[in-house]
Amino acid sequence: MDLPRVVADAVPGLRVSASVPDRVSYARDLWPRRLIETRAGRVERKPACVVWPRTVESVVRLVNFARQEGIPIVPYGAGSGVCGAIYPDDRTIVVDVKEMAGFSIDRDAPLLDVGAGAIGITLEEDVARQGFTIGHFPSSILCSTVGGWIAARGAGQCSGLYGKIEDMVESVECVLGTGELVTLRRRFDGPNMLPLMIGSEGTLGVITRARLRLHTAPESRAFLAFSFPDITSGWEAMRTVFQAGLRPAVARLYDPIDSALMRQGTVKATMSGGTEASHGPSQTERLMGVMKRALKLPRLLNFAIQAAEGNLLPSATLVFVYEGNADEAEEDAARTTALCTKAGATALGEGPARRWYAHRYGVSYRQSPVFRAGAFSDTMEVAAPWSRLQALYDAVREALGSHVLVMAHLSHAYPDGCSIYFTFSGVGKDDEDALAKYDRAWRAALDAAIAAGGTLSHHHGVGRSKAPKLGAELGYGVEVVGRLMRAWDPAGILNPGALVSRDARVGAIDVPSTVKAQIDTHSMTATLPGDMPLDVAEELVQKSGLTLGLAQQPQANTLVGEFVSQGLPGTRDPWSDPVDQALSGLSARLKNGRSLVIRSAPRRAVGPDLTALFTGAQGALGTVEGATLRLFKTESAAARVLPFAWERNPPLSGDEKHAWDRVVVEVTSA
Repeated sequence: MDLPRVVADAVPGLRVSASVPDRVSYARDLWPRRLIETRAGRVERKPACVVWPRTVESVVRLVNFARQEGIPIVPYGAGSGVCGAIYPDDRTIVVDVKEMAGFSIDRDAPLLDVGAGAIGITLEEDVARQGFTIGHFPSSILCSTVGGWIAARGAGQCSGLYGKIEDMVESVECVLGTGELVTLRRRFDGPNMLPLMIGSEGTLGVITRARLRLHTAPESRAFLAFSFPDITSGWEAMRTVFQAGLRPAVARLYDPIDSALMRQGTVKATMSGGTEASHGPSQTERLMGVMKRALKLPRLLNFAIQAAEGNLLPSATLVFVYEGNADEAEEDAARTTALCTKAGATALGEGPARRWYAHRYGVSYRQSPVFRAGAFSDTMEVAAPWSRLQALYDAVREALGSHVLVMAHLSHAYPDGCSIYFTFSGVGKDDEDALAKYDRAWRAALDAAIAAGGTLSHHHGVGRSKAPKLGAELGYGVEVVGRLMRAWDPAGILNPGALVSRDARVGAIDVPSTVKAQIDTHSMTATLPGDMPLDVAEELVQKSGLTLGLAQQPQANTLVGEFVSQGLPGTRDPWSDPVDQALSGLSARLKNGRSLVIRSAPRRAVGPDLTALFTGAQGALGTVEGATLRLFKTESAAARVLPFAWERNPPLSGDEKHAWDRVVVEVTSA
């Protein structure tokens, strides 16, 4: 079959290319493992062709054609993913959505209606000219799209105020693998399928359009920086700040070695020429040569760095950026200064925070010289409740440290926990040895993260990088994701091989242990049995000086499991404070008798949010047997409200109802 010609005939007006440059360009994303393979000269798999639809009607026609012919489709944004979600073969059609990038703004809500192919930085600049901000600033904003943000369940640098992408999306228009066009809307008191599409990495549908809430552009920013004797005391200060109701747009804590690198700003100027001579090895090249030699002994190098921490190396550095109106930013900055000073911090003034802000996207320029020097680098972002953060930090750092040089910072904090962002570099005897070392480091780190009670991904997604270990975190949830794929993509054409296998099976029947009430005062959460009356739960947590924070006194006849299935009524409005979350984990018994356990985490990006199958679903798929709920100090101040005048519980459309029925049948079947 001459697939490019057949595709062009099947979808009139669709731009199609089978040129070698296009096929090579769209053969992968920025997964570092593929970069090592490319450097090693391994032949890349290339798609059959690339297409650029301009209308949703073209996407519908294309998906229906591919479904009928059994041809794989891989949705493509800008290729900035780092987990191997893009891996087409010579039968695949890659669908680049960047020509679907138009937008409009509802100024009253405010709300942005935008095509999935819009590039982040251009879009943010466009809405800024109209007095708004999306609030989503990933490091990849220069080369990532709205559809990519949603598909990967991403986070931006200002997540401390605006939340992650899942907190920003009101609705998504998408074409399912069945060829059906459906708009999935966010709601709380009924089937909410939007969280299933967010994080699906192109395996459930082709995202064509989205509606994102907007915020008034900040009129002022306040910059703060503090020094702490070690990273642990720094993250304890972060925890105190967020649990006090403060919401810094940016809160980033760097370990000693990362603090030293942060003070250097960015290598962008060096890489673009700067003041270096145009002949002979550059300063960057000389530095990389030294680094490559040092990386041959990673265990010794990490030991030396740890021994130097608190002595030769500078202490941990914590930077904050508050934004909003001038009075609020300054007031919140003053409160933060008081809390950090009380925690033993040394104030560093505005300088470090302003330097970080000026070079906030510079990290994207640091990878190229490492790979050109024959070494490799990668990042791993995990997350855990505050009470498990030390164990997670120590375990992953030790696991990686046997194979590679490790650095870490904490960015993306929440009242109940935080993300740790590890950066690591290594080198092999040759590229094949580098691949083996890279794989060993990743396996060890993922195992360590799971054993320490963390989640495998906070915002980069899964792709093929973390997929082999996903079952260790999700258990039967891996099979549930496969069933979602079969519900919305029965022919299996959408990005096959990404995230999980659509035919994934978990062997043994899970026998859930009895959920016991546990209060985590450090993380401000409570794990409660589903059959516990909600008023009894409130009495229990109040003994610890805490509260569930419900708008009204819980009724005696409402059980915790029923409370979740009703959509958590009476909890604080997620649109008003997107950083907080009422539910961070649950255990449930599906109607097919299987047990699903979703471990508590402040945020995650390990595929679709499976709690959406139960929250507000009125028990359609099963019974909630336990839930981890957010707690509050009775005297704590609430976070400042972010206004959003939009419908909280829109009615279920006919298309959504049909999609939901498919999910119920597939997920609950034996």
